[in-house]
Amino acid sequence: MMEEVKDIILKKDMKVKELIEAMQYIGGFSAQHMIIGIDIMRRMLNDKESFNFLSFPADIIATGLRGMIAQSVKYFDAIITTAGTLDHDLAKAYGGKYRLGTFEVDDRELHKKGIYRLGNIFIKNEDYGLAVENYFNEIMNKIYTSKDYKENYSPSELIREFGKYIKDENSIIRQAYLNNVPIFCPGIVDGAFGTQLALFSQEHKIKIDVLKDELMLSNIAFDNKVTGALMIGGGISKHHVIWWNQFKGGLDYAVYITTATQYDGSLSGARLSEAISWGKVKEDAKEITIDGDATIILPIMFSALELV
Repeated sequence: MMEEVKDIILKKDMKVKELIEAMQYIGGFSAQHMIIGIDIMRRMLNDKESFNFLSFPADIIATGLRGMIAQSVKYFDAIITTAGTLDHDLAKAYGGKYRLGTFEVDDRELHKKGIYRLGNIFIKNEDYGLAVENYFNEIMNKIYTSKDYKENYSPSELIREFGKYIKDENSIIRQAYLNNVPIFCPGIVDGAFGTQLALFSQEHKIKIDVLKDELMLSNIAFDNKVTGALMIGGGISKHHVIWWNQFKGGLDYAVYITTATQYDGSLSGARLSEAISWGKVKEDAKEITIDGDATIILPIMFSALELV
């Protein structure tokens, strides 16, 4: 028996911070977990000894969270994400328009009209594929002809080079470059960015050394006594965070937002408590799994933490 449950009383012109304070004493499922997650995040970000990761898959970058995540880059020490993040970030930086659609639609008709569907987001072909291709080649040619060009890059090194030339200040890649935050993308070839990279390599001397980034992650794990992570969604981005942290005895702070269920057998559905059994999260870690939609939860959490 701990704190008493208290009813939320809404007020006119109530601010997010006031609402979060009122939610401290409600039960339920995701709401209380989100409140705990905010507290863990605050402790993590205020811990000057903690090396903090931010991980997320590409899909949320298409939803409208891109600018908010770009704003938050400076509060973290490293990003781990998927190849599609590079695609969406470049497409939007190049002026690609993403439009609100619906899940209930005839996808055959969309295909005939040259429209891609990402859940309830519609994207015209030229705003994604062509935009990524054009902007990639524009920037890659600048990198290739620069005096600093080298024939061998790790994914994080190449992404950093792209950050030098992107003009959009709402770009995640750009903000990572400006704030000296490495972006690790272990599956860099799994998307339009990787395809363009492969095509570029046919006529230019360039090699991507994925293992160099793995060794850098290894060094981070062994060099930092305290580590924390905000992980949004699962897959390779989440696993790379918890995998490398097991070699230092596990994460000290861990907040995980997911819509997946543990009963589908996926890593995305696996609770952080399961990661404790592997030593990927410490037994005494401050950790929470929040079940829910990141497009709702993340803006509330970031606003409460004032990550602007």
